[in-house]
Amino acid sequence: MAAFGPLPVTQDLSTLRAKLQGLLRFLRDAVSISNAHTVDFYTESVWEGLVDLSPETVLAVLSRSAARAEAEAQPSEARPLVEPETGSGENLKPNEFMNVKKSHEVQAMSDLICSIADYCGIKQVIDLGSGKGYLSSFLSLKYGLNVYGIDSSNTNTRGAEERNRKLKKHWKLYHTQSKVDVNGLALKMTKERKVQNEMKYKTDTEQVYNNSPAKQEKMPTSDFLPDFSSSVISDIRIQVENLHTQPYEEENLCFVNTFSLIDFLPIDAIEPISSSQISNREMSEVNKGRRKMTSQSSESNIYSPLTSFITADSDLHDIIKDLEDCLMVGLHTCGDLAPNTLRIFTSKSEIKGVCSVGCCYHLLSEEFEDEHKDCTEEKWGFPMCQYLKEERWFCGQNARMSACLSLDRVAVGQGLPTESLFYRAVLQDIIKDCYGITKCNQHVGKIYSKCSSFLDYVRKSLKKLGLDDSKLPEKTIMDYYEKYKPRMNELEAFNMLKVVLAPCVETLILLDRLCYLKEQEDIAWSALVKLFDPVKSPRCYAVIALKKPQ
Repeated sequence: MAAFGPLPVTQDLSTLRAKLQGLLRFLRDAVSISNAHTVDFYTESVWEGLVDLSPETVLAVLSRSAARAEAEAQPSEARPLVEPETGSGENLKPNEFMNVKKSHEVQAMSDLICSIADYCGIKQVIDLGSGKGYLSSFLSLKYGLNVYGIDSSNTNTRGAEERNRKLKKHWKLYHTQSKVDVNGLALKMTKERKVQNEMKYKTDTEQVYNNSPAKQEKMPTSDFLPDFSSSVISDIRIQVENLHTQPYEEENLCFVNTFSLIDFLPIDAIEPISSSQISNREMSEVNKGRRKMTSQSSESNIYSPLTSFITADSDLHDIIKDLEDCLMVGLHTCGDLAPNTLRIFTSKSEIKGVCSVGCCYHLLSEEFEDEHKDCTEEKWGFPMCQYLKEERWFCGQNARMSACLSLDRVAVGQGLPTESLFYRAVLQDIIKDCYGITKCNQHVGKIYSKCSSFLDYVRKSLKKLGLDDSKLPEKTIMDYYEKYKPRMNELEAFNMLKVVLAPCVETLILLDRLCYLKEQEDIAWSALVKLFDPVKSPRCYAVIALKKPQ
């Protein structure tokens, strides 16, 4: 392993705890809004109970804030996010690639991981929650790393093996036919990935609001809510301002080296073990040459998909027989797998670095959410750090779910599905009044897109819920619609408040993980890095840490 020198200065644990204290002061009052479920909006008179202002006032303030943010961002966002890609002089079909979101994520993260591996002198990478194997495949094929992709789904493992086989075939075609764009051919996959990010967003948002499992650059919040979400996230960015990636072409779907760790660490940060006389800048050229040579040899790289359910106590030696000094990574690891990735990193001496991007906060287990439940769980998803444990802080599932909302997407015009959310909230009042059911644990699902009207929506939803709608006249149903239609603006304003608060809850979860790493004695350096474009990929922050040399 390479020898570590002085690393970039990041905020220490006491500073981060002070930020947590300020964030908790704000969230103690505001988290009730995040925890209110849209389904119960009318049945539980949520607006009257939690908000003193009128919906018109809230919407007006948020509209002004959004307009200011759009005006400030206009010069840099004038061009489209994605333009047609070409290779070998011909247009490439979009449905032959990963979708825009996945391509963007794998591009940025694979380059970062390779840079960390170069610095640490490591060839082995463990990709937890590897899914379909996109990240693992490219770390192996493009950078020559020895990658173990571990996923709990055997179906994903088999699919990853087949996908990697096809990818290798395209990779060989590139080297035998011509010097066309290596990344274009590398990304040429099976035609299963044809849903674009913009179309997927609406479905994802409806999943969040309907309480079904699903999977923030700075924007002013409002004139009446403290601009806390902006300031905290801004502080995180200031903390790692020397760690930002070099700008990359957003319209380019092909894989390019967005940056090297050398470019944002000090010149003397890490001294390669092979030659202390070679400067880091010179080593950068050596590494680039090594990568180029490696990428031209399809036989020298290894990707091994494995099936295993990983917990914080998993013994990696039982899963990987040739475990050696390695990096542990995870791209959008769901729920507790993200915090468990950090726990495994801190507990296993072989793991020298970690790069983890979590998602699905609503699937996190919370230690203090229900004080009276009988549970023998010892390793909870939240909180991780000592300060929040002492505070016995919990967010609640609805708040964690709302943390998955994207302020950045709403800010650029990808609004919330207000009408479908309105339909669901009114349906809940019908169920309460006409069927005597105050809490409905079943989910309606994606019925809205299949319905021609509110009446059609109610009929189909009741049938799916197993409720007899034959005695419910059409007039009764439409009376509910007419009753609540003038109050749709309340629901819209409330959901916008939840969107504004989403970065606050997400920041709390991310700072908890960073503080946990800061509490460990053998960690040389740790930080949060904004790795992705938050419009393309809302879960855009990576938790990165390196251990002290032994």
